[in-house]
Amino acid sequence: MPDSISLLMVEFLRWISTRYRTYDEAAEAWRSTCPRHTVWEDAFIDGFIQVMSGDAPDQCLVTLTDRGQAILDKRDRDAQD
Repeated sequence: MPDSISLLMVEFLRWISTRYRTYDEAAEAWRSTCPRHTVWEDAFIDGFIQVMSGDAPDQCLVTLTDRGQAILDKRDRDAQD
């Protein structure tokens, strides 16, 4: 797991964790053409999120992986200390 997780990444992971998000919804809300803000792509590369197949492209769900959930759990524990 990366030593330092950006606040933007944490925000993205929390956004994904709050309810079911479709691939289309997540891609629309978080896509960027700025090479400095690649949170959507970085989350895939780092194994924080996954796409669960649906019957149609607009039904594919984006969910946290165990690794992504662990980041949020650690942030919550650290905030309580």
